[in-house]
Formats: sequence, C-alpha cells, structure tokens
Amino acid sequence: MMEHNNKMYGSQYWLRIAVNEAREIFNQKVIEAVSLDVGEQIEWISPLAMAYTEYQDQQFVEKLRINLKIPLKDFWPKGGPVWDALARTSNPEGKVFLIEAKAHIPEINSSVSGASPRSLQRIAKSLNETKAFLDANPIVDWTRTFYQYTNRIAHLYFLRKLNNIYFINDTRMGGPSTIEEWKGALALLKTHLGITRTKLTPFMKDLFIDVDDLRQFLRKL
Repeated sequence: MMEHNNKMYGSQYWLRIAVNEAREIFNQKVIEAVSLDVGEQIEWISPLAMAYTEYQDQQFVEKLRINLKIPLKDFWPKGGPVWDALARTSNPEGKVFLIEAKAHIPEINSSVSGASPRSLQRIAKSLNETKAFLDANPIVDWTRTFYQYTNRIAHLYFLRKLNNIYFINDTRMGGPSTIEEWKGALALLKTHLGITRTKLTPFMKDLFIDVDDLRQFLRKL
C-alpha cells in the first residue's frame, strides 16, 4: 500500500473498492473461485466503509463467530496477522473466509520482526507444527523468507480456511500485468517452502482480480 496525491493505492485500496463499491461482481468472482453452494450468500465483515477496520487476534475470531476447540492465544501470540478482509456465508453453519491481498510481487517476501523471544518461540513452534502436518521441507526456516505467507498458512492449518487475492494491473504499485506473472512468483514461493500440493490445498484459493475491472467503481473513499 502507498499514498499518492492524498489517495491510497495498492492491495488495500483495491480491496476496499471491491468489497464496498464493486461488491456484486467481486462476490461473483469469489463464489466461482470457492464453488459455493446454490443460494449461499457472502456477508462481508471487513473492510467496510467508512471505518475500513481490519481485525487480528481474538477480534477476527469473534467477528467471524468461530467456535474454537483450542484458544487462538495458545497457538499464536498477540500481534498476529492483520486480515485484509473477513467474510462468511449466510448459512447458519456457513463457511468463513480470511483474506490476504497483494498488488505486487515484492509484497510476498518478508520475515518475522519485532517479536519478543518468548513470542518468537511460540511462533516457531506453531510454524514447525504446520510444516510437519504438511510434510514440508523441515530445513526451511518459515520465520524468515516469505514469513507473511507462512504465518497465514499456519492460521489456515489452525482454522482450515484461507483465501489469497492477487490484483493485476496496479500500475502505480508496479504490479504484474498478467495472471501468469503472479502464478510464476507463487510457484517459486510454494516450491521454496515445499508446499506445492498439501492436505490444506483444498481449503486454500488463489483469486486473481484485474483492477481495470474495478476502475469504473472508483469513488472518493
């Protein structure tokens, strides 16, 4: 995300447009990507105008009304992922969606920072538990390269539902102009982590959105 002429650009900006201004076409793309049952409707929890609040830790669990068998705090320390968007389906026992959005390839490369030694110990334990479940390469340190991606994978392991949204043609961010560019970068990431095909793959969807389809909905946010 970046500021340009007092306006926001990047994945956060376009996701707000998609959820609030272009919801009808955005919902259709999500429904197709995750193969929802006929009649299931998507209820967006965040980021909603005008506050555009994003949630993390126990807040996102409560907002999605998830009943956990194990408290989240026992799996991940405070200060966990801030989710770009949250949604659930309208059914009483509906599906929940935790969404991470990206607009350019360098966003996927990151390492853990700012965690206390105690928190880092718990993070590493949960990441290693996730790697073992996935039969991923145990040598690769998930707290370093691609950490923002791996901590979401860990939460997927814990919750079993994650959606990644990748925006195309965000020229201000220098983002990819084709789906193939994103897929190439993601293939490299997954190969490095050893998770090209895992037991969690059915619960994980990559959705590619062309921002040119959203520009017609631009309004002042």
